[in-house]
Amino acid sequence: MLKDWTDAHTAAFQKEIVSFQHKLEDTGLFTDEALIALLDKHPSEQLDVCSMGDPNHPHYPNKMRTGDFRGIDGKAILAAAKSGMVWVNVRRAMNIHPEYKAVLDEMYGALSEKTGNKAFNPKGGILISSPIAKVPYHFDKTETILWHVRGQKRMYLYPLTPEYISDTGYENAVVDMLEDDLPFRPDWDKDASVFDLQPGQALTWPMNQPHRVDNQSFCVSVTTEYSTVASGRRNAAMLTNATLRHKFGMSPSYWKAGPAENYIKSVFGRVIKKTGLAAKVNRKDYVTFKIDPDSDNYVVDVEPFERNF
Repeated sequence: MLKDWTDAHTAAFQKEIVSFQHKLEDTGLFTDEALIALLDKHPSEQLDVCSMGDPNHPHYPNKMRTGDFRGIDGKAILAAAKSGMVWVNVRRAMNIHPEYKAVLDEMYGALSEKTGNKAFNPKGGILISSPIAKVPYHFDKTETILWHVRGQKRMYLYPLTPEYISDTGYENAVVDMLEDDLPFRPDWDKDASVFDLQPGQALTWPMNQPHRVDNQSFCVSVTTEYSTVASGRRNAAMLTNATLRHKFGMSPSYWKAGPAENYIKSVFGRVIKKTGLAAKVNRKDYVTFKIDPDSDNYVVDVEPFERNF
């Protein structure tokens, strides 16, 4: 499944931005016909059909909106992604369906063989997005690999420093499971590493490195994530800091603390999460539009309601 992996890739894996070639397109699981069949059988609670909000918002441009796709078949959902401002996340598709799970196992079996890491427990989703879709500036709380399959996608990766991913930005994402976006300033683009991804190209980067994505055409990609000891510890320490900030008015900093302090906070974070004492944001997911094949861009606004499907 890996076409050009070398010892240099292994040395840089999880430490630097790494690009490599893959063979996912050869599986036949990402053609229009295969995607329509997948959308028709995928559990609705594991499917997100989204659109982009106001691109001129000063802090959160192109923030995602949740859509209602009930009663719409896979063919129409795929057409919406090709024609409108629609972005589809087929969550855990690579885990739920046997034919995709077999490919996921092959992908990470190859990575295990090349890197010597036997602890992978990956989750994989499939992203289907329109030519004008944008993924807002955000970060991932786990190790992530983007396996691009169809179309052209431009990815911007920004320095992993407090200026670009603040303590409060990280903490907010840890306590709010629906949120991983970060405040963004357009002038940061001058410091970004930019990659124009082509079909058959994969990209991975150091854990938590902030990034955003602009599609250049209709795109299909697989995004996989897996937790490590390091990601678990960092998230738990950030949960402790969020709790100290929100419940006790303190101003902790992961970036400024030493390894010993952050380790202690990671232990404490696991404890307060299990006991229910950690800070938490119980934000509801509201649907604000529906897919309508008769609309020019397939998007019709609706009166907001809490997602229940």
